[in-house]
Amino acid sequence: MATDAATPVAASRPDILRSLGVALPRTIEEVLALAKAGRVGFSLLPIDSLMHFYGLCCSLGEEPCQNDEKVISEVVGVQVLKLFKSLADELDAGFYEKNPFKVFEEMTQRDEIAYCPFAYGYSNYARTGYASKVLHFHDLVSLNGTPMISTLGGAGLAVSSQSKHIPVGMDYARFVASPEIQATLYVENGGQPGHLGAWEDEQVNAYTADYFKNTLPTLERAYLRPRYDGHLYFQDHAGDIVVDYLRQGGDEIAVLEKMNKMYRESLLNREDNG
Repeated sequence: MATDAATPVAASRPDILRSLGVALPRTIEEVLALAKAGRVGFSLLPIDSLMHFYGLCCSLGEEPCQNDEKVISEVVGVQVLKLFKSLADELDAGFYEKNPFKVFEEMTQRDEIAYCPFAYGYSNYARTGYASKVLHFHDLVSLNGTPMISTLGGAGLAVSSQSKHIPVGMDYARFVASPEIQATLYVENGGQPGHLGAWEDEQVNAYTADYFKNTLPTLERAYLRPRYDGHLYFQDHAGDIVVDYLRQGGDEIAVLEKMNKMYRESLLNREDNG
């Protein structure tokens, strides 16, 4: 049962943006300009880089992994890699070692990074008293005049068929996932609910600086990553190929072909299992 929902969203330090005399970015071009000033950060770990790659592909009009031969068309893939690298090149190399919550720690503990264009959201950072500074969260910026798309995440509860207490486990899962608990006890204790009603609840938004209301549009249009048996192999390793390119550059077609080869290998498991 779904108990948690997340997708990469934008985060900002409004106080830093005000001190710089800069408005909240609305387009990818404005993000790049702010990055050139050293004020942007986001996770460049392999798994996050792959999720950003997926999102950028969708934002340019093509979902990845729709063809059994290639992850994405060369036309879109090359555009995505070049755009992604243009952003990554402006970031401090330390972001290759930071996951999303470490990015948010960087934003709240120091006063350098004013904006994160995409990172899996943690509503805790929008709550007064959680960190030394409160972050505000936003929908993604526009790319070619259209709001960008990110890659859906989240978590849930399941009860093992091997459990000796299946009825109790099921009762607990239903309790945690229920609309009332999701909008009260769950979120009040730091949870990020998976129930839509909680995301729309006025009280929930009141003590999270409108985190849920502001990022719900991003969540609703997010890309659901492939679910075939074998995709986790690709997900666990393809990000390394993307990160190698971001760090070292190279021929984009060759990078895509490395990804395609790994993708085709991952599909073999699906075929082996019928």
